Amino acid sequence: FTDEVTEAQSNEMTSPRSHSRQVAEPENLIGALLAIFGHLVVSIALNLQKYSHIRLAGSKDPRAYFRTKTWWFGLFLMLLGEVGVFSSYAFAPLSLIVPLSAVSVIASAIIGIIFIKEKWKPKDFLRRYVLSFVGCGLAIVGTYLLITFGPNSHEKMTGDNITKHLVSWPFLLYVLIEIIVFCLLLYFYKEKNINYIVVILLLVALLGSMTVVTVKAVAGMLALSIQGNFQLDYPIFYVMLVCMIATAVYQAAFLNQASQLYDTSLIASVGYILSTTVAITAGATFYLDFMGEDVLHICMFALGCLIAFVGVFLITRNRKKSIPFEPYISMDAMPGMQNMHDKGMTVQPDLKSSFSYGALESNDNVSEIYTPATLPVRQEEHSSRGVSAAPYRVFEHTKRE
Repeated sequence: FTDEVTEAQSNEMTSPRSHSRQVAEPENLIGALLAIFGHLVVSIALNLQKYSHIRLAGSKDPRAYFRTKTWWFGLFLMLLGEVGVFSSYAFAPLSLIVPLSAVSVIASAIIGIIFIKEKWKPKDFLRRYVLSFVGCGLAIVGTYLLITFGPNSHEKMTGDNITKHLVSWPFLLYVLIEIIVFCLLLYFYKEKNINYIVVILLLVALLGSMTVVTVKAVAGMLALSIQGNFQLDYPIFYVMLVCMIATAVYQAAFLNQASQLYDTSLIASVGYILSTTVAITAGATFYLDFMGEDVLHICMFALGCLIAFVGVFLITRNRKKSIPFEPYISMDAMPGMQNMHDKGMTVQPDLKSSFSYGALESNDNVSEIYTPATLPVRQEEHSSRGVSAAPYRVFEHTKRE
């Protein structure tokens, strides 16, 4: 009888926690599926819009890109995907949703391989895309671990709960540290002109962590309001809404600056790693996502993040880097210029001048030890009369030519 009483008491003590985990698991699965669907649709939408731009650029169609059906269909899919990602925050913990953005990188890699225009031999194809295949496999394994061992804690996003988390000392300490780090990075970036990619993307990640925190709050309060528990009369909802819009705008501005300085594949890999790490830290501090979780679950979740990081890095590393355009002026293409100079004159201008006809750059600092190349002139007999003629013929360009 004593054993039965002890067992009943232990069941009563553990039942609330197990019941909460059982309730949270279906909601986490719904949120994860919504996030995967949203990122997949957004990736397809971006590739459709890119295809629309490329098709217009390669044709004689005078229409603007926003007058094509393909571009508008891509815009519709993008909005649909963003709604799916936004809705996922209302069902699953923030720390689970944020790393799932690796799905968009996987989808972009697969779409790029499927719609490639060039023809490759099997050996060349495997050699070129082996890193993409390995990266996609690792990213899929990491995504599976994230969903399986992700945090199961979930609470209703009421105005009272959000206010309680907002004034908690762990989050206030986190915000203070983040503000200090952000101001230091902004000072070095703006005043000292230190524009390393890590500096810029850390600014993006710090802003992004606040964006996802506010997005989850806004999405959760909207979901409760739709279900009948009206939350839009709380002032905290509008505070979170304004912070969400402001941080998203500044985040996009810093991303635009980074894209002007660095390759997009490097931005995608480094940005994903930094943004995911900082966002998970913010979610664990504000929403206490890992409160009460087992050590095994936390370690496996961290392992899933690490595998996803490696997968995304391999995928983006294999992308073809864009080659910057280098303007070049050919001498024989310039109207009025001679193709060759007679009488041993120089083929190119003197390097001591301030401009050369090669790459468009100044040569003022070139040492005078370099001398321009010359062509030797050989006199040959071209007729029986012994009259010498220049071996090179001077071409004069007319306006029609």
